[in-house]
Amino acid sequence: MSVLSSSGIVLVKLMEDMPRGPKREGVFALWLTLRVAEDAFLLPPPPERAMRRRVAALEQRFSSLTLPAPLRRALGAALAELKEPRREQAALVLQQLVAPAREVLGAEAGEVLGKAARAAVQRARDE
Repeated sequence: MSVLSSSGIVLVKLMEDMPRGPKREGVFALWLTLRVAEDAFLLPPPPERAMRRRVAALEQRFSSLTLPAPLRRALGAALAELKEPRREQAALVLQQLVAPAREVLGAEAGEVLGKAARAAVQRARDE
């Protein structure tokens, strides 16, 4: 499991500031997804079986959350992409979550994911 990144820390702080409800659960879901996506960039990479288990656990956890519809659809697509544990896929997942996060949760959440996506793309290019 990855160490909490700077983007993860910002999402946790954002979650603390939000009142209970779908938006807070949406930030929590983004944080969980960010953690799984960032794990694809660990060196050495986690075993494929471990990544599949993490994605399955993430999918199970999402089933109990009340998420705004645009974010629920985007996270469903992200889960489908993460089932193929490749670094390029993880970077793509983060990029695809930026717009729904900005729309539903606000500019700050979108900026955090945008920053994480740019860092992931850069790491994928470097390797």
